[in-house]
Amino acid sequence: MLADVTHVTPVNPQAEPSPKRGAPGPAPRAPGRIHRAWLVAAVSFVTIVGAAAFASLPGLLIEPLHGEFAWSRGTIGFAVSVNLALYGLTAPFAAALMDRFGIRRVVSVALSVIAAGALLTVGMTTAWQLVLYWGVLVGLGSGSMALAFAATVTNRWFVARRGLVTGILTAAGASGQLVFLPLLSWLVETHGWRPAAVTVALTALAVVPLVWLLLRDHPADVGLAPYGAAEFTPKPAPVPGAARRALSVLFSAARTGPFWLLAGTFAICGASTNGLVKTHFVPAAHDHGMPVTAAASLLAVIGVFDVVGTVASGWFTDRFEARRLLAVYYALRGLSLLFLPMLLAPAVHPPMVFFIVFYGLDWVATVPPTIALCREHYGADSVIVFGWVLASHQVGAAVVAFVGGLTRDLFGTYDVIWYASGALCAVAALMALVIRRGRPAEAAAAG
Repeated sequence: MLADVTHVTPVNPQAEPSPKRGAPGPAPRAPGRIHRAWLVAAVSFVTIVGAAAFASLPGLLIEPLHGEFAWSRGTIGFAVSVNLALYGLTAPFAAALMDRFGIRRVVSVALSVIAAGALLTVGMTTAWQLVLYWGVLVGLGSGSMALAFAATVTNRWFVARRGLVTGILTAAGASGQLVFLPLLSWLVETHGWRPAAVTVALTALAVVPLVWLLLRDHPADVGLAPYGAAEFTPKPAPVPGAARRALSVLFSAARTGPFWLLAGTFAICGASTNGLVKTHFVPAAHDHGMPVTAAASLLAVIGVFDVVGTVASGWFTDRFEARRLLAVYYALRGLSLLFLPMLLAPAVHPPMVFFIVFYGLDWVATVPPTIALCREHYGADSVIVFGWVLASHQVGAAVVAFVGGLTRDLFGTYDVIWYASGALCAVAALMALVIRRGRPAEAAAAG
């Protein structure tokens, strides 16, 4: 087991750094052993993969629920939009709750809420129950498992390799999509949507013991310095007033220009990924005669290349200017979406495969540079600020999840929403270039 490991060698290899007075000292050096931070990152990765099952299902539910209950696509899209909006709006409060009660408790409760919401959908008979169970409960639980969790783990356990670790943990969601989408689409096609919902619930519950037994809130809990730190850092005291702190950080950040530019670009990011492609790609492909399982498999392939693209983006973020990376990512994504309506067909052909690979590399590559810019501008409050930026991401996703379904009901096609999202990505690229660089003092405060 990788539990008793040392912190990184300090700048002066002849002397260990002294911990602050009254704080427990770091663990003894054990050259050659892997730092405990990498175990925590691995557990976090598996946790996010396990929780990703719920994110794979909404796009697969639209046609079955429309067929069984005769609910309009706009109604189903509204339930998905509530889920996506709460996912984002919960994130900043979850980050503050992690400061107050610890990562393990918050994540364990969140997974249990996800399981409860998914199980309750099995017995639903009316549309308001879909909104309550899948929209509200799963939305609240998933919001507490949002990217703020990855940002919290990265900020606490890592000083070096933050961009890389952020990329790896961000890619975990795509890995979960890769694992669960083919299985869930097969279940929906062969056994109906209810067994798929039960699978989501059981998967979320299965991850809880792993979180409780192996995840640790802070390096000081095991007597270590963060990976790459020059000296030991004692565990900070719990921060009371989670909701008040989340709101005060929002009000403070909202007085700065970079916050609104980051929130605006990330809203477009959510609109062009979770709200658009993850929710509406499968039914849009089905409209053109493509089998649901084939369309779901293409989404899973997006997940494969998303892992590559996001980890690479983390590596790039450690080496290149984050705002320029964002501009490139948004411009390329917008270009790919403008071509998508011409590529949809009953069968999978080479141009569609090229789109899947190209778009997949860009899916959430925006996350590492966005987190880096939050850290650069907002220092110790960066995780909560990123939670609010993530809220804008999910609000953008929620709007397009609803508008996409409404557009399909009104015009009988998704083409309008594809073109509009491509144009929005071009706007996001320009916004990213306007973000100013953080002052040296701010970057230093970020660690």
